[in-house]
Amino acid sequence: MFTGIVQAVGKIEKLEPLAQGVRLTIRSAGLDLSDVSLGDSIAANGVCLTVISKAGSDGYQVDVSRETLNCTEGLGVEGGELNLEKAMRLNDQIGGHMVSGHVDGVGTVVAFDPVGECYLLRIKAPLSIAKYIAYKGSMTVNGVSLTVNSVEHDEFTINLIPHTLEVTTLKHLKAGSKVNLEVDLIARYVERMMQFQDTQK
Repeated sequence: MFTGIVQAVGKIEKLEPLAQGVRLTIRSAGLDLSDVSLGDSIAANGVCLTVISKAGSDGYQVDVSRETLNCTEGLGVEGGELNLEKAMRLNDQIGGHMVSGHVDGVGTVVAFDPVGECYLLRIKAPLSIAKYIAYKGSMTVNGVSLTVNSVEHDEFTINLIPHTLEVTTLKHLKAGSKVNLEVDLIARYVERMMQFQDTQK
């Protein structure tokens, strides 16, 4: 599990094709890897990936399956930047919200416009997950925990403060950019409870 609070920005230093996916070498001087062991999870752009080896003091390798590449964005480009977060520990502060690292869908940036010192981000979500997006609810965009400012049908807006832009890759977004989306887990549990309740009537 993660919290959606990005700890560092990394870069895909090397991409090696595999029979059914790719192997990535990710480098980040800002991410403390001293307590990371083989088999640990690190989220990259909101995608939970397993560390298979270390690459010096500031790098590590992960394998990404073809299925994951097909249903996410940003993991298949050598040199691409990634928002990174190590898996949370039970005694960690939850600064964002509970994030599983399992992307629900890929959205499209409709607009990314300055509003004063902030930026207003408008995203069109896949219809399959639009029902989970709520006003003032939580949404994970490329691994970043954010609050929904408004929602209309399958589009929603988010206000990005300067600090968020400074410490994440979201500053590089523009109209047409693709982003990984993960909806709030609570919304999914509520839906399941309501479905189960209906079957008991």
